[in-house]
Amino acid sequence: MGTNISQLERDIGSDQFPPNEHYFGLVNFGNTCYCNSVLQALYFCKPFRDKVLEYKARNKRPKETLLTCLADLFHSIATQKKKVGSIAPKKFIARLRKEKEEFDNYMQQDAHEFLNFLINHISEIILAERNQQGKGKSQLTAETPNSQPEPTWVHEIFQGIMTSETRCLNCETVSSKDEHFFDLQVDVEQNTNINHSLRCFSNTEILCSDNKFKCDNCRSYQEAQVWPAFKLK
Repeated sequence: MGTNISQLERDIGSDQFPPNEHYFGLVNFGNTCYCNSVLQALYFCKPFRDKVLEYKARNKRPKETLLTCLADLFHSIATQKKKVGSIAPKKFIARLRKEKEEFDNYMQQDAHEFLNFLINHISEIILAERNQQGKGKSQLTAETPNSQPEPTWVHEIFQGIMTSETRCLNCETVSSKDEHFFDLQVDVEQNTNINHSLRCFSNTEILCSDNKFKCDNCRSYQEAQVWPAFKLK
């Protein structure tokens, strides 16, 4: 790096930066920090980043979508000669504002809502392109009653299964219900880690008073214990 070494690298020490990794801030375009923080987190989710860069390498002349703009941004960061710096995600922000009216302003937005939108939108783009490429076979599959589309790499990386188990305190019958999720909302307390937050999330809850559980076995509302369990696919 020679004379191009940054002040940050001088302060921290260049040996603290993993080889082939880049640390670039994203320019704020009028309260887009909600977007920038999510993009930073996704860039450093290596399985996701690798898939996005793989998508760019495979699609040489794609139609512009939010995914192609994200791929261009990730590629721009990953191919920088410097290890640290800043990049303006101008193209991505412009496309985002075209795709979603809610984000077409200079107001602060909710980062969690943006993450959910982005993950689901990327998944929809991949499915649409898959159907376009497969055409006949994909269309036949899509028209089959109760059929589910094949999961995308977005599902493989982020999707998990939440199992809510409920035990009736009268008859002891345990029932369960599965739900798919892309994210979990957990409480983050001071001086704790993610494992602590997940344990608290899985605590057993008692359903009683006006919140009793309708037990199919007892055929009436009963007090019950309920607890969540989750696993990645």
